[in-house]
Amino acid sequence: MPDAVVIGAGPNGLVAANLLADAGWSVEVLEAQPEPGGAVRSDRGVHPDYVSDVCSSFYPLAAASPVLADLELHREGLRWAHAPRVLAHPMRDGRCAVLERRRADTAAGLDALEPGDGDSWLGLHDVWTRLGPDIVEALFTPFPPVRSVARLAVRLRAAGGLRLARSLVLPVRRLGDEEFSGEAGKLLLAGNALHADLAPEAAGSGGFGWLMSMLGQSYGFPVPVGGASALTRALVGRLERRGGAVRCGERVTRVLVRQGRAVGVRTAGGEEVPASRAVIADVSAPALYEELVESRHLPARLSADLRRFQWDFATFKVDWALDGPVPWTAHEASGAGTVHLADGVNGLTRFAAQISMGQVPDRPFLLFGQMTTADPTRSPAGTESAWAYTHVPHRVGGDAGDDGLTGRWDRREREAMGDRVEAEVERWAPGFRSRIVARRLLAPPALQDLDANLRGGAINGGTTSMHQQLVFRPTPGTGRPETPVKGLYLASASAHPGGGVHGAPGANAAHAALRAGFPRDLIGRTQRALGRRGGRGAPDDGIGA
Repeated sequence: MPDAVVIGAGPNGLVAANLLADAGWSVEVLEAQPEPGGAVRSDRGVHPDYVSDVCSSFYPLAAASPVLADLELHREGLRWAHAPRVLAHPMRDGRCAVLERRRADTAAGLDALEPGDGDSWLGLHDVWTRLGPDIVEALFTPFPPVRSVARLAVRLRAAGGLRLARSLVLPVRRLGDEEFSGEAGKLLLAGNALHADLAPEAAGSGGFGWLMSMLGQSYGFPVPVGGASALTRALVGRLERRGGAVRCGERVTRVLVRQGRAVGVRTAGGEEVPASRAVIADVSAPALYEELVESRHLPARLSADLRRFQWDFATFKVDWALDGPVPWTAHEASGAGTVHLADGVNGLTRFAAQISMGQVPDRPFLLFGQMTTADPTRSPAGTESAWAYTHVPHRVGGDAGDDGLTGRWDRREREAMGDRVEAEVERWAPGFRSRIVARRLLAPPALQDLDANLRGGAINGGTTSMHQQLVFRPTPGTGRPETPVKGLYLASASAHPGGGVHGAPGANAAHAALRAGFPRDLIGRTQRALGRRGGRGAPDDGIGA
């Protein structure tokens, strides 16, 4: 019997499994997909000569994460690569906002576009220098992060106190207006805020845009050499060398509960896998509480709160194999790993408003990735492995464009949306379409098929809005990995601190399990109840109430 069963071999599940194995626990990870990784996977599905990241690609949070740093994945062969420039946001007049690798270069570029804006950028980075380490620690430790918050409060007072706190809760449009005279600095902040589902007018979007911008300035937007799967292989290899096991093609359908405690899981094939100490669930909060755990084991209040759970935006993604570099009108974009495409902050507001109204945007805001620019191993020399994603409503009430999109996402709608995305790229890079060798379209249902945690193409495990963060994540009064069922821990992006590839939810769940342990006198009873590995239990939950 393993000490712990981990549901899901995404990055959070694998991080949790590694930390438990480091503590001497025996661990078995069960993954529904035929391969591990969740949203951290790559393939050659677009073209055999091109490596494409299937879901996520750039990992500033991984670079900043003390959780991943402590795992020393370089010992497993993981290497990181950077594009010459971190991020670019072209403007309609041909100029370009650029986040460079060095802060002095970013400031110089902003100053060239609007004198004085470079100093404003350096001022924002100085605040990060003073507060950043404690912010990172607060993000990547269980809620409430008492020690880091206490230190942060002291430094916050020294850095401006309530005035600075006010700046961080501002909408990003307002923060940009207060900090920058020109458009470029505002675009860097606002575009980064839209990496989450935060409109430019949303409270707290300024703080999130600042955070992502400063992470990019400090750590870059690195990518794993060879593809996103390299990160997954490193996590799996490290776990297996410590005695842990990953079993793919094993979908968990039930968490087995006895006397209020999780004691194992049942798979779709009917196998019951016992766990003597803990069950770690790298699944979304709705999946855990509405599908895997029977309602009789949960308080009624939790079920009621989950009806108010809000997913982040749905996602539509296109992957391309290009026979040459993207012909950007703004030449600075050619060296950037990530390119944001929108007609200024107003374009971002228009895009977010259309989604809020249930409309598929007619001029989608695009996050565009140039993977070969960041990592030359991704495709043959002189070519580009590229992608773009945008957001769409979960429930489509209308199409702001002319294609009559309804949200069925059948072949016609996928092709029409793919063409719409390409038309937007063509506006900023005339001739782009002529360089397409092959493309792959991933509508929201396809993303969910690739990883059940990407419900309807939501990539952050739930909204990033303030009403579902910290003590409100995933529901009010939670904020920690513990669940109402003893020995069961939530380890996905639905838990604090939320989305992104950084491993913190998995680490928090593992540490909670290690603190709690499991009363050894129950192990014998659990073994007798579950029977031999592979046995089938009673129709309700396998081992009774």
